[in-house]
Amino acid sequence: MSTDPHRAPSGHASHHTSHASGHTGAAPDAVAMAELLELDAAVLHTYTAELTGWLAGLTDRAPTRILDIGSGPGTGSFALARRFPGATVTAVDNSPQMLHRLTRRAAAEGLSDRVGTVRADLDREWPRTGPYDLIWAAAFLHHLSDPGDGLARAFAGLRPGGLLAVTEMDFFPRFLPDDAGAGRPGLEARLHTATNTRPPADWGGHLTAAGFRPVATRPFAIALTAPLPPETNRYAQVCLRTLRTHAGTLLPADDLAALDTVIGSGGPLGVLRRQDLTVRTTRTTWVARKP
Repeated sequence: MSTDPHRAPSGHASHHTSHASGHTGAAPDAVAMAELLELDAAVLHTYTAELTGWLAGLTDRAPTRILDIGSGPGTGSFALARRFPGATVTAVDNSPQMLHRLTRRAAAEGLSDRVGTVRADLDREWPRTGPYDLIWAAAFLHHLSDPGDGLARAFAGLRPGGLLAVTEMDFFPRFLPDDAGAGRPGLEARLHTATNTRPPADWGGHLTAAGFRPVATRPFAIALTAPLPPETNRYAQVCLRTLRTHAGTLLPADDLAALDTVIGSGGPLGVLRRQDLTVRTTRTTWVARKP
């Protein structure tokens, strides 16, 4: 939740289904996205624990079979395996690099017997396994070419009474004070506006249309202040660098120069050395049951 979990800026592809297909080497975008997702999980671990704990309270019985669709490097898979120690988790992604990282981590944590992988392009095919007690979709459904078809397949893959949990990032995390010390005040706000990190559509109606019975919807407001996890500075750098890449010519030259100072400088204004960071974002989870 990673989540995730991460949503790319509007108009740009997600890690889940777009990259690495057909390549044998480690794609640079896959490596960068995997790092971002793993940093996200490390920094926001309290949120993920709260989310999975809330989800456990909504299940009709402890899940024994879980499907993580669009798993990336498995941050959600491992969170679910920890929350539900009696469950096996099947992680599905189209990237061999992501699944390789997941497999290595499962072995390192002694979870190889409980967390497995399937490589699949979920726009074309879904694992012919199931039924599952819980399907987890973190920052993924909106990247399918036909989300309605994806929801229909999720519905078919659940046992009666099983749950689908859909999580989306409402906006990319924010880290800097309004006056970042480089450039004009409001730098990060303008970056977010330029890259259009608006939330995706509400999934409630789509879930109902697919035959699910909505159970609960919950926004999670995340506002972390000092003392922050040690990975926060690097997490901020990777997130800001991702947005800076997509900003292109959408920001004026002075803003781009200020961002470069914040992202790459080794001085006191550089994000890796700053002591004034916070982490602010919200994520929303929709939970629905198969009747």
